[in-house]
Amino acid sequence: GGSKAASLHWTGERAVSVLLLGLLPAAYLCPGPAVDYSLAAALTLHGHWGLGQVITDYVHGDVPIKVANAGLYVLSALTFAGLCHFNYHDVGICKAVAMLWSL
Repeated sequence: GGSKAASLHWTGERAVSVLLLGLLPAAYLCPGPAVDYSLAAALTLHGHWGLGQVITDYVHGDVPIKVANAGLYVLSALTFAGLCHFNYHDVGICKAVAMLWSL
């Protein structure tokens, strides 16, 4: 049970990392809404899992772990919502990065 779930989680983390490696050139070569929203989802998930590992490693005790995990879910939800809002109401992630590179 637990070992299989951990293995699937590890595989999912690797898959999202590889997906991000593919999305970066895609963002440069063919920017658009599909890539913007895919980046929003993949970056949020990647960050969520990474910060979850920080919580696992450094937060101890039942209550602090529950508070930290709840905060992580709120932060991840706000991050995804913010990136989607930026994609919909502003230039989007791809164009924003291109604008930063052009400075």
